[in-house]
Amino acid sequence: MSWRPQYRSSKFRNVYGKVASREHCFDGIPITKNVHDNHFCAVNACFLAIVTESAGGGSFLVIPLEQTGRIEPNYPKVCGHQGNVLDIKWNPFIENIIASCSEDTSVRIWEIPEGGLKRNMTEAVLELYGHSRRVGLVEWHPTTNNILFSAGYDYKVLIWNLDIGEPVKMIDCHTDVILCMSFNTDGSLLATTCKDKKLRVLEPRSGRVLQEASCKNHRVNRVVFLGSTKRLLTTGVSRWNTRQIALWDQEDLSMPLIEEEIDGLSGLLFPFYDADTHMLYLAGKGDGNIRYYEIGSEKPYLSYLMEFRSPAPQKGLGVMPKHGLDVSACEVFRFYKLVTLKGLIEPISMIVPRRSETYQEDIYPMTPGTEPALTPDEWLSGVNRDPILMSLKEGYKKTSKIVFKAPVREKRSVVVNGIDLLENVPPRTENELLRMFFRQQDEIRRLKDELSQKDIRIRQLQLELKNLRNSPKNN
Repeated sequence: MSWRPQYRSSKFRNVYGKVASREHCFDGIPITKNVHDNHFCAVNACFLAIVTESAGGGSFLVIPLEQTGRIEPNYPKVCGHQGNVLDIKWNPFIENIIASCSEDTSVRIWEIPEGGLKRNMTEAVLELYGHSRRVGLVEWHPTTNNILFSAGYDYKVLIWNLDIGEPVKMIDCHTDVILCMSFNTDGSLLATTCKDKKLRVLEPRSGRVLQEASCKNHRVNRVVFLGSTKRLLTTGVSRWNTRQIALWDQEDLSMPLIEEEIDGLSGLLFPFYDADTHMLYLAGKGDGNIRYYEIGSEKPYLSYLMEFRSPAPQKGLGVMPKHGLDVSACEVFRFYKLVTLKGLIEPISMIVPRRSETYQEDIYPMTPGTEPALTPDEWLSGVNRDPILMSLKEGYKKTSKIVFKAPVREKRSVVVNGIDLLENVPPRTENELLRMFFRQQDEIRRLKDELSQKDIRIRQLQLELKNLRNSPKNN
């Protein structure tokens, strides 16, 4: 009997990536050159936000999605931070509210006016101070309105209740910098990866570690919950420094279910999971490829589908929420790719090829919508609830009626669990000390240059004065 390849029957095996035409891209954007491993981009059904390169603080652009083409150099920015902006995330329930975190140790909440910015925005509706070091990650709770998580370089995760503008819980089980945070479907569990090479599954309200894996062979960088399958997927590096993915049972992290090597490139692998189609996308930082897989409930669990290839390297990727997709074109996922070298944001649509132009219910099941399932008080009291679902056929253009109301409060010391967060500072790492040293050396060089310029100017003025005194008119 001759050998025949094994084919799987899947409605997504022919999914392909389609790059938007140049007039539908966003051009002329000074994308940040920061080397922090984040996406520096956030998108929803109304706006695109990109962290930009700026002097004297941190800023990001907010552009209405319909305003494609070349962006003017003097386009208004959100520029209230005193340090580089490291992460931005849109509120999943209020489309004009965005959270940002920065090297200035603050988390800020911004309200974008309808139609976008007309002038630079420097005043946030809410400033949150609780971390003693720079803040690298922010994440909104997936089912509860006004609950925000932030992770800082002080090794702490703070849970903020934005109704009162205060941290209500501090998670301090990590011993190094937190690299990634991911929620399960109802937000009752939080998975984190850390620089201490450990993968943790936490109960966020109590801060209790439910499961912990010490990843020696698979050094984890990023983690994502695979919907309601009770599984986690991590990306990282093997002991041979090859890029690798691993699948885990969330209730038993003693051993990964599977480990699979991807390639030998050095860029970080960003995982994106679509719970509606059970598709996993892997995008490498610094390369232009996006691989996609289908997740199954039985071995081998991961089925490779195809790869989108592009010669332009990506710095980060924004992902459009489901209710912002074009269902008439059978679009199941959309990336916004940051091409730093060209100052370009390039939309990439993942499309299921179908001949019929009618609504395809089999690829668009009910999906989490724009209505929160819980209030902050309900969630903090221990209630868990699945997200409120919506149909993309009829309701996907509905806008949320929720309005953000910032609490009025004074800045003061932040005490959580009996600890003043602003004073409980961990020791500085070697990298931070080196950065401080080089920053001080640059400042010393700058001051020396200024002094030498002033000395030259003084000599010029003295010479002019001498020539003036020796001139015939004065004699």
